[in-house]
Amino acid sequence: MGAKTGLLVYMDPASSGPLRLSAEADPERTAELVGRLYPGWEVTESSGCELGDATYPPDGTAYLGSFPGVDIVCDQHWMGDYPSRLPQHLIDASAGRRLVVHWMHSVVDFLAFAVWEDGQLVRSLSVSPDSGVMENIGEPLPFEAPFWAGEHPVEPVPGWPTKGPYPLPFHPLDLGEEALRFFFGFVLEGMPEPEDMDPYEVVLQGFRLADPDGPTPEEKEAAMRAIISRMGPPRMFTYGPDGTMVEIEGL
Repeated sequence: MGAKTGLLVYMDPASSGPLRLSAEADPERTAELVGRLYPGWEVTESSGCELGDATYPPDGTAYLGSFPGVDIVCDQHWMGDYPSRLPQHLIDASAGRRLVVHWMHSVVDFLAFAVWEDGQLVRSLSVSPDSGVMENIGEPLPFEAPFWAGEHPVEPVPGWPTKGPYPLPFHPLDLGEEALRFFFGFVLEGMPEPEDMDPYEVVLQGFRLADPDGPTPEEKEAAMRAIISRMGPPRMFTYGPDGTMVEIEGL
């Protein structure tokens, strides 16, 4: 699985549930949305993107779309381990509406989602195998029940180096796909259901965004170089004759 998301979705009460969107976002309303959510930022329009490919834009790029009753924001800038700490101005923008955050990163099996109703947090969950349950606020939602009940365990890969069983009763990305369907009515990976929306039939507008209070590109690059310098040498694996994972030596 390789899906990643950095989603914020605002929905009018009548629009809550599976999304039914027109093919293209309203340009004028989308520009107003950008102004509300990124006040003082340097904004440059760029190419649009289909929702199915837009959920996790490159750093410094965001895809947004305003539709009747629904506003969609795809931007990894707002992601963090604790959804409840979302910047207040983003929560304030949900007055009278539902706000759903969905953050997922396949590289580290990370999932976080949260729901605000009229500005009040009602549910937040953040999990990863390395950090465990980082945030668990409010009552679990119906789609979560089978996962917490152990009905979707992670099966070990024969031969894969591990210290023991998977540290969570489910795979975060599996739960993340169910969350996408529950909140928005589409999935990114796996088999879509007949009633699911096709996220590749919806086009969002693209923007290059620069936070005046954020790090410069040079500072970001230096931070990335520092992280890479602390990493150990890569380990590569392949399938052996018996189907188990075998480390490739000498790389």
